[in-house]
Amino acid sequence: MAASGEQDLYDNADAKIRYEAYSRLQAAAVAHGESLPIPEIVAIGGQSDGKSSLLEAFLGFRFNIREVEMGTRRPLICQMVHDPTAQQPRCRIQDEDSEEYGPPIMPETAVAEEIKLRTEKHLQQIGGTVSAKPIVMRAEYAYSPNLTIVDTPGFILKARKGEADTTPDDILSMVKAQAQPPHRLILFLQQSSVEWCSSLWMHVIQEVDPNFQRTVVVASKFDNRLKEFAERWEVDRYLSATGYLHPNAKPFFVALPKDRSLTASSEWRQAIQQVDSAVLSHLRTEVAGGFDEEQFGNRIGFANLKMWLEEELARRYRDAAPATLALLQERCEGVAAELVAAESRLQAAEDVTSLRRAAMQHVFAMANHVTALLNGATDPDPSQHGMTTEEERASSSKPQWPAVHGPVRPQNASLRLYGGAAFERCLDEFQEAAHVVQFPTVARDKVANVLLASKGRGAAGGPAHTAQDLARSIARELLRPLLDTACCRLASLLRHAFDIAADSQQLLQDPSHDTLRPYVAFHAALRSAYHSFIAHLEDNCKSLMRHHLEAATSEFAVTALAGMEDLHVDDRNDVGVTSTSGDDFENAGREPMQPRESVIDREPLRESQMTVPETPSPDMLAAGKGGGRRRDFLSGRNADNPSPTKARGRPHRNATAANMFNDQVKNSYGTICGTAEKMFNRIRQGVTCHAAPSSLKSAFLEPLSSKLASQISIDLLACTDEEFMAMFTAAGAVAVLEARRDALARRVEGLVRCKNEFQELARCL
Repeated sequence: MAASGEQDLYDNADAKIRYEAYSRLQAAAVAHGESLPIPEIVAIGGQSDGKSSLLEAFLGFRFNIREVEMGTRRPLICQMVHDPTAQQPRCRIQDEDSEEYGPPIMPETAVAEEIKLRTEKHLQQIGGTVSAKPIVMRAEYAYSPNLTIVDTPGFILKARKGEADTTPDDILSMVKAQAQPPHRLILFLQQSSVEWCSSLWMHVIQEVDPNFQRTVVVASKFDNRLKEFAERWEVDRYLSATGYLHPNAKPFFVALPKDRSLTASSEWRQAIQQVDSAVLSHLRTEVAGGFDEEQFGNRIGFANLKMWLEEELARRYRDAAPATLALLQERCEGVAAELVAAESRLQAAEDVTSLRRAAMQHVFAMANHVTALLNGATDPDPSQHGMTTEEERASSSKPQWPAVHGPVRPQNASLRLYGGAAFERCLDEFQEAAHVVQFPTVARDKVANVLLASKGRGAAGGPAHTAQDLARSIARELLRPLLDTACCRLASLLRHAFDIAADSQQLLQDPSHDTLRPYVAFHAALRSAYHSFIAHLEDNCKSLMRHHLEAATSEFAVTALAGMEDLHVDDRNDVGVTSTSGDDFENAGREPMQPRESVIDREPLRESQMTVPETPSPDMLAAGKGGGRRRDFLSGRNADNPSPTKARGRPHRNATAANMFNDQVKNSYGTICGTAEKMFNRIRQGVTCHAAPSSLKSAFLEPLSSKLASQISIDLLACTDEEFMAMFTAAGAVAVLEARRDALARRVEGLVRCKNEFQELARCL
């Protein structure tokens, strides 16, 4: 039995007040999700290591008879209250999400079934096999100490049938989280039949409490080990655990009754005392030399463990009371401020001016968030919000680059990017796609039509002009869809930036967002306004890109390209540079076409080359009335009776000219295609590598940073009050705000009550 001085630590009026205050504070913290450094004892260990039996021993009655069958998958906070008037245990379980307790559970053996039902119902709701949300049970009994213990699920190596394979790891993670807070005293149980060096779960303690400063090691089922001791040194070596445990670890050795048929509370308590006496008797009489009772006697038996825990918890309560009171004062003020804010939001729900103000603040917050994403931000997790290049293509309305048949893989394609980084990667992908686009094979008929038409017009430099026309036409045909696709892809990335900003705003403690959270219609209108803004930017960008393309493929721009090196065409024989293709027109020499001499191409005649015709005199005209001389004069070289010599020479000259043109046509196709291809490459280089990237950034990013907030504000707020309030008529929105306010009011009430109790407790210290 403890000395009177020790007994005063926990068995007096002040200790009872202190314990009751902490018990109610603990219940309030669990109900409202408060994180308070309340001194607690958390029991951990492997399954079937005796945690539940030890809890029953502390309670003084049995309730968890079927523990082996059901197992625990939620922490159980057992608040034991010593009440001399309670000759029968009064067990009540705290309601979920409330600090109120249900009615007493009778008989006490039905407690296990109630815990099992609550656990299964909660796990079904969350869709898991393990939950860190505790069940709180208050047990008032004349034979219970003032003690609170958190019983955790036992460690397991393999999941039970029907459970997820990750259950052992889930239990391990959850129990470690329960034992991590520094204000919790860890009660670690391990069966005595397991050697210290072979412990399966000792590493958990070494991780959360390396120096064993707040860990109590309990070797359970100690009676199973007694038969292995024959001499004193064997007992003392095992009890000291030298070389196996940290020097700060002072283990207790406990044995409890094995008879599960003991259901009566009195029989259970009596059996515990008998086991304690039997263990001490065995060590004193059955072991040669006994054991070092002076060193280890106060750590053998359940009674000694119970006494030590009561004293330790009472001391921790006493030491923590001033800090707990200060923390309660702080929490009361904080929750009271939240209650005032909730009242304000509830009043603002029907005030159009307050809603307009909140809407404008939210719009500007969203615009700033989008701008921050485009400027480069590390706040959202890329693994959750970023996308690879393939994912970006799949989410876009144009997943493929037109006229590109090979793979396009820009740098960093496998990284999950968003915002400005994804924008830059998409520009790189656009340039890669443009580089893959090749000059197509041009039909011979198409080249012939352009070339021969230019000769028919008498245009100078026929092949050169033909190559220019082909390059301009093909550049417009291939690059315009490519530029449109780039605009579409970039617009899709900007829409994704809004989704990221919206998700991030959900996590922020923003008063304006909290006010607007229930109004789905407003958030839908905001999203629609943003998408309209991006669609407008996309249309403007497409128009700008087409303007750049038209300028780059204009006659003046292409003529300037033709004057560059490697693009000059020699017009002396109407042939150009060496072609990449030596193909002729199909049937080009079958029907040679006669070239026509152009007046524009002919050099002016010199004075010596001019012939002035004779002007006939009246006499000559008169003499020729018969038709002879007049006919000869009028006929000239085209007279009906031409000179046989001249007539014989003309067909030969015409045949030679036709053959020369036919040779030119044969050589011109490859020449024109080669020149056109080089011009096309120059046009593509200028548009996709110089003009397009800077213009795309300017057309998309500058309006986003300068006009987004103002434009969306105009779209949403430039309306009548009736039209504006139509976005704030969500069903149940006011009810949600009222429920939030009422919950905060209950939290304030509970914390204020606990604070008052601790103020009373401080006066008792």
